Amino acid sequence: MFPRTPRRRQGRRLSTRILASQVAILAVTSVIGFILFAWAQRAQLDNEYEQRALSIAQVAAGDPQIREGMTDPASGSLVQATAERIAHSAGASYVVVIDLNGIRHSHPVIGLVGRRVAEPIVVLDGKGHVGIDQGATGRSANGKAPLLGPSGGVIGEVSVGIPENNAAGKLWRELPTFALYAGIALAVGCAASYALARQLKRSTFGLELEEIAGLLQDREAMLHGIREGVIAFDPRGRITLVNDEARRLLQIDTALGLQPKEVLPEGRLRDALDGTLTGNDLTVLTDRYCLVVNRMPVGLHGRELGAVVTVRDRTEMVGLLRELDSVRGLTDALRAQQHEFANRMHILAGLLDLGEHEAALEYAVESAGAEPALTESVRQRVGNPLMVGLIVAKSTVAAERGVRITLTEESQFGEQPPHLRGLLTIVGNLLDNAVDAAVSEAAAPGAAHVRLSLLETRSAITVQVADSGPGVPSEAVESIFEDGWSTRPDRGTARRGLGLALVNRLVQHHGGTITVSRGAGAVFTVTLPLYDSDPAPAAQIAKANLFELAALGDDRW
Repeated sequence: MFPRTPRRRQGRRLSTRILASQVAILAVTSVIGFILFAWAQRAQLDNEYEQRALSIAQVAAGDPQIREGMTDPASGSLVQATAERIAHSAGASYVVVIDLNGIRHSHPVIGLVGRRVAEPIVVLDGKGHVGIDQGATGRSANGKAPLLGPSGGVIGEVSVGIPENNAAGKLWRELPTFALYAGIALAVGCAASYALARQLKRSTFGLELEEIAGLLQDREAMLHGIREGVIAFDPRGRITLVNDEARRLLQIDTALGLQPKEVLPEGRLRDALDGTLTGNDLTVLTDRYCLVVNRMPVGLHGRELGAVVTVRDRTEMVGLLRELDSVRGLTDALRAQQHEFANRMHILAGLLDLGEHEAALEYAVESAGAEPALTESVRQRVGNPLMVGLIVAKSTVAAERGVRITLTEESQFGEQPPHLRGLLTIVGNLLDNAVDAAVSEAAAPGAAHVRLSLLETRSAITVQVADSGPGVPSEAVESIFEDGWSTRPDRGTARRGLGLALVNRLVQHHGGTITVSRGAGAVFTVTLPLYDSDPAPAAQIAKANLFELAALGDDRW
């Protein structure tokens, strides 16, 4: 179903591959971060030197000698001398003073003094301006300040430049420190990556990536290919896995991440899944299936990983086992009847040998009329032949076990009653339960008896079965109809604890009621309306399967 991925790179362990990948990522990000940081630092240094150049320009614009030289043409040489002095003392590459006509009055290149600049005057707004200047002295951080006259008006511009190599030199002096920080960060990241790789290795229980992928493929192929339901739970009881068979048997769809109480109704099935019920091979009866549920806690290396629940469909198998057990019971009864018939033949042969012909005739007539009398007695009150056959067969088998089944005088049952198939299952299971209870309590031969009442009226059908057994314990009255409840161990191949649960589900399906008495001598009373009131949709869908299971045998409680 899932092709197995061939394993590659067997020589490199998972932790090594994770560490190498993390180190490569950290190295690349460190280099990129270092470059970006250097770029940002260079931009910051440029801005810093631009502001420094602007400050020098503002100082020069406020110098009295420069202002005097710009207002008095006779003092023109004073401007050049003062600008050179300021540039030298401030470490600037140039201090250029320009009038409003764009004529230079100072410049580090003497030949440019008196010549017009190509750029327009930008300080006419009375504010300072900064930028990068690519002038005659090379690339510089530039600051321009307005030069004010005596009246406060702008009479010129002072432009100051600081060589770019100053900013570059400072940046190169700072880069080793940045590189050290990046190296420390890379080392810490490598150590953290190594610890993470070790932790991931422990989390995967030493498995390599190819092994994990292979296990996933095998798990998917196995879980969805087996004919057994599998449900996995995490340590908090949430469903983490449901295979296809489990979805079919439990009739659930979206369940991942949820708890059993969120996807299943209250009952024995939910208790078996969440661990409330403990034990092996828990039998659970649903509307459609007879299931066997097992829950197993899962742990690895001392860690609790949750639990795995397996669900097996035993509907057909349980039905066959119950049918086989019924056949064995009938075989035992026939064997006993054979011995009884042989005894009767021996008695007749003895009477004839003694010449007691009249006594032999009377004994033969009495023996021959016993079974027809029982059948006729049942036929007078029960019109349906299937129900008659069931009662007579159960009476015969019970008689071989020393239990007498009697049909009450007030019983009245029609030829074509509603719910016939369900009634056959209900009566058969209740009679079998009653016979078992009566046999267990019988103190003397012939003392055990079971009384059956069938009454069909215009509105309902009432079935009542009473036995001479010990009765139902008071503390068990509430749980007696739960699947799996039983007072006796399994008999032969038949699984106990399903009969009364099945009867209860049939009664609920038809909108009826079932009650049981307390104290010695259990009395079960079932009342079914002539027509189903409002059967559940799920029960309607499951009707055929459930009745097929019910008709296959005689489960006991």
